[in-house]
Amino acid sequence: MSNTLSVEDVPLNRFHRLLTVRSGGGSFIDGYVLSIIGIAMMKVSPALGLSAFWEGLIAASALIGIFFGGFIGGALTDRLGRRLLFFVGPTLFVVCSMAQYWVQSGEMLFALRFMNGVAVGIEYPVATAFLVEFLPKKNRGPCLATLTILWFAGAAMAYLTGEAIIRFDGPEAWRITLASTAVIGILLFLVRLGTPESPRWLISKGRHAEAEAIIRRVYGPDFGLANLPVQAESKNLSFFSLLHSGYGKRMAFVTVFWTCSVIPVFAVYAFAPKVLDALHLSGGWASYGSVAITLLFVVGCVIATRLVNTLGRRKLLLHSFLWSGLALLLLGFLRDGPSAVILLMFGLYALFIGGAQVLQLVYPNEIFPTEIRAGAVGVGTSLSRVGAAVGTWLVPVSLQSIGIGSTMYIAAAITFFGLVVSWFLAPETSARSLEEASSLDNEAPREKMSMQEVMPKRHSL
Repeated sequence: MSNTLSVEDVPLNRFHRLLTVRSGGGSFIDGYVLSIIGIAMMKVSPALGLSAFWEGLIAASALIGIFFGGFIGGALTDRLGRRLLFFVGPTLFVVCSMAQYWVQSGEMLFALRFMNGVAVGIEYPVATAFLVEFLPKKNRGPCLATLTILWFAGAAMAYLTGEAIIRFDGPEAWRITLASTAVIGILLFLVRLGTPESPRWLISKGRHAEAEAIIRRVYGPDFGLANLPVQAESKNLSFFSLLHSGYGKRMAFVTVFWTCSVIPVFAVYAFAPKVLDALHLSGGWASYGSVAITLLFVVGCVIATRLVNTLGRRKLLLHSFLWSGLALLLLGFLRDGPSAVILLMFGLYALFIGGAQVLQLVYPNEIFPTEIRAGAVGVGTSLSRVGAAVGTWLVPVSLQSIGIGSTMYIAAAITFFGLVVSWFLAPETSARSLEEASSLDNEAPREKMSMQEVMPKRHSL
């Protein structure tokens, strides 16, 4: 009797778990890279004699690099395959991070962190495409969401490690702090050895025999091409199909919601101590408050991961934007309030934004077909980081010129804009196969949702 079980319906196995670790390592190092500069900058600025202009530019340098890395990584991952690009990011992390130990100028530090950003940008499309093309459909959302949890775990690790190194090793410890990313890069390279190519990508290139051999290796000798649902025959899709062929609206949705969910988060991470100081939390409160808020981001992502299948992608996104936006509004209104209230509002923002954060990697991987999946993730990564980079660069200027209250109001307005766009464009992809989710017939059910569904009595994320 032939085996007719789809690979999307098999139980999660050891290979899936290992691949989640292999892919999630890129998200961990991303959070580490983007957050470690917030700790090191307190020592970097006086050591290198940085002006406010260069301080902001260096803080945004990795985000600028992600813009280019996302485009490059997405296009090359779809063209050259997932496996080859899987080792480019770790290699760049090791080389560029070690070089930061000997940096002598702001310009050199900017260039090296820019290249680290390019590595991060490459990681997003290749790591997530690998996961989504191997995982069973019921585990797809939670496992992709786990990558976001690992991002915040990496950010928390950066704060803890950076504080420990700088306090222990004197005025030049910032060099070790910045170079410490190389250790994670080496470990990531080693754990990825032995990863096979994606069968879906191989089939899209007509390499069916290689695809079947990998399917048997991963799922067992009873499985083959017949057990792999494949995309409808080639529509001659290319990287530029992201702008037309019916996928332009989806690309706009991904870019806008991703951008609106990352601008406030990255601005906070780059200058967390300064933001908390502006809210009258200084010294140890600012440093430990940064760690506490980061850990609450992780908790928010864990909660969202549990809800991504039960609540659904669309409702989860709408709840996330709504409640996190309200938290930012209250932060602006209560800017002169007690420290405990300020931390509470920041904590609520961290918890509620978790839904939008975990869906950044779920949505673009599910609503685009194999031929342009990595490209879509790359473009979403790149364009979202444009806004994040500008926002990060302008945070110190905003705090100085218009104050913390207005800065929080702007962050809230950005979040609510993401809510409006998601209301009209976000589709539901839960419990659908990749083929169903990426079909252009799967559009946002605008007419089927009411405000009561967005604000239910028993769910609030």
